[in-house]
Amino acid sequence: MSTQDATAPEQGSGAPVTVMVVDDHPMWRDAVARDLAEAGYDVVATAGEGAQAVRRARAACPQVLVLDLNLPGLPGVQVCKELVGTLPGLRVLVLSASGEHADVLEAVKSGATGYLVKSASTAELIEAVRRTAVGDAVFTPGLAGLVLGEYRRLAAGPGPGRPDEPRVPQLTDRETEVLRLVAKGLSYKQIAERLVISHRTVQNHVQNTLGKLQLHNRVELVRYAIERGLDDD
Repeated sequence: MSTQDATAPEQGSGAPVTVMVVDDHPMWRDAVARDLAEAGYDVVATAGEGAQAVRRARAACPQVLVLDLNLPGLPGVQVCKELVGTLPGLRVLVLSASGEHADVLEAVKSGATGYLVKSASTAELIEAVRRTAVGDAVFTPGLAGLVLGEYRRLAAGPGPGRPDEPRVPQLTDRETEVLRLVAKGLSYKQIAERLVISHRTVQNHVQNTLGKLQLHNRVELVRYAIERGLDDD
C-alpha cells in the first residue's frame, strides 16, 4: 500500500519522530519498519524478543514503541511495564494479532497508549503511530469502548490519589474542561475542535495537568477523572 499521502509528525526541532519496532517475526518487523521509514519516521531500533527490546529501547530512547505482545523470553506486556515511566516521553502502541479483550486490557494496564490489530492497513498503522506520537489514545474500532468501560470499573474500586488526600492540586477551569473531555474518550483533535483551540494547546493542558497531579500517562489521567465523576454530563 502506498504511503505517499501520510505525513509523520515532527519534534519541536523539526526532526522526525523516532520509532522502535518490536516483533518476533523478521519479515513482519522489517515491513513495518520500512513502511514507517517511508512515511517519514526515524526508525531508530528494532528487536525480536523481549529482553533485547528493553535493552535497545533504553539505548535508543524512541518516542513511540510499536510493540507486539507475543514475544519470546519477556512478554510484550512486561516490556511495556519496564519501559513506560522510565523512558521520558515514551508512548507505546501495541500491534498484535490478538483482538481478545483480556489482551487489550492487560496491555492498557501495563501502560500502553493504544492497541491496533495486525489486520489494520498500512495507512491505518501510520495514522495510529502519528496519533500516538502526539499523545492520543488509539484503538482498533470497537475496542475504545471496552477500555473506557474498564477505566470506569477500576475507578469504582480503591486507588491512589483519592480526593480526601491533603493538598489536592488546583486545576484551572480550562484544564478541568479538557480533563472532562479526555475522560469521555475524545481524542485530542476532537477536544481541540470542541473547544475551538489548537491541538498543541490541548496537549499543553494535558501535560500541565499530568504534572500537577503527578500522573504519568493518559491511562492514569482518565482513571483520575472518572474517580471524580468528570465523565458524567
